[in-house]
Amino acid sequence: MVQSVGNMALARVGRCCRSLVLEPSKGLFCGVLQSGWTEGCLGAKRHLLSEDVIKLRDFQQRKLAVAHRAVGMKGNYIAEFSQKLQRNELILRDELKLLLHLCHSADDMVIARDAISRYHAENRNLLYGDFKFGPLFMRLCYELDLDDLAASTLTDKSMRGFFHDATSFNIGIDMLFTKGSYEHALEVLRTMRNQGVPFNKDTVTLASGTCYKLNTAESYRICTALIEEEQAKGHFIPRHAYCFAVALALRLNDVEKAQSLYSQIMSSDSRLCQNIKVLLLIMSGAVTDAISFLSAATGPKSPSFVRKPEFSQEVVDLLLLRSEDGPHMMKVEQIVSDLEQADQVTQQTLDSMLCYTPTGKRKPFPIMEGRRTSRRTLKPLQSTLLSE
Repeated sequence: MVQSVGNMALARVGRCCRSLVLEPSKGLFCGVLQSGWTEGCLGAKRHLLSEDVIKLRDFQQRKLAVAHRAVGMKGNYIAEFSQKLQRNELILRDELKLLLHLCHSADDMVIARDAISRYHAENRNLLYGDFKFGPLFMRLCYELDLDDLAASTLTDKSMRGFFHDATSFNIGIDMLFTKGSYEHALEVLRTMRNQGVPFNKDTVTLASGTCYKLNTAESYRICTALIEEEQAKGHFIPRHAYCFAVALALRLNDVEKAQSLYSQIMSSDSRLCQNIKVLLLIMSGAVTDAISFLSAATGPKSPSFVRKPEFSQEVVDLLLLRSEDGPHMMKVEQIVSDLEQADQVTQQTLDSMLCYTPTGKRKPFPIMEGRRTSRRTLKPLQSTLLSE
């Protein structure tokens, strides 16, 4: 049994060593994990914002409703609007709203882009009321897969003030992140900062994720500076943003900073946090603590309906490599074998774990939205548990 476990471990360590030989300049941690992380960087097309923020489904439903009402309109509204632009006529707010809800192609968006530019020039010093055109235009770009148009419009100096809300910028950055256009995403972030649009928690997550993907000394400086600035203001920093910052610090071998950032995560019981914690322990030289943590994860068997902690193969491989020829080698090999037998080792990369799409807020069950009055007494029900 011990011999078979040792053979499996040696095979994995052999793969790790070959990775180090091929990329020795990237250091121990990067040598083992960089190949997987790089593959994740190229292949992960994941959104960082939930549907609660993007609201693409709601937008598409409104578009369908508007299109249904516009069926009886004479002529092609978008073509007529294009002629109106050529005649340099005044654009009314409701006309622009209708135009943006009727766009269905990239050609339509060229007209829409000219329309919002003209509208902004005509109303630059006026408030648009409660209606925000920025998120509407960005959702159109999102729906039609026009990330380049979104980026160029957000960063256009002549459009300064049109996108005066964080949501517009966040949707654009999320789109660019999904496309792998991290430099453009960073440029949009700079534009947002220069225009004085306040960052919210979604912006901080997007900024940290973008800096993590860029994986440079400059992006690391931006990431840590942003988090420190938000902390100084007393703003809430999402766990997701902290995880990106910790992962970036580990990539650049700043273990001390990574530990400091990780210690500030309020709730670290997620699978991602558990994997990062093991990495931190390994890279800081606390192999025995990593062993203890994994031993606890393979402890007494829990009920089948309770999800067991899972650890990335990258994390397991790094622990095997760090314990090779050391006093804890046999113990590590046994723990890894136990994890594998319990299906607690996943091939999902750390990059994939980091670049996940949040589920957003859960909608209440229909029963919670039932009657509020009693059929018998016609009085308000005090609790949904007492509903008839």
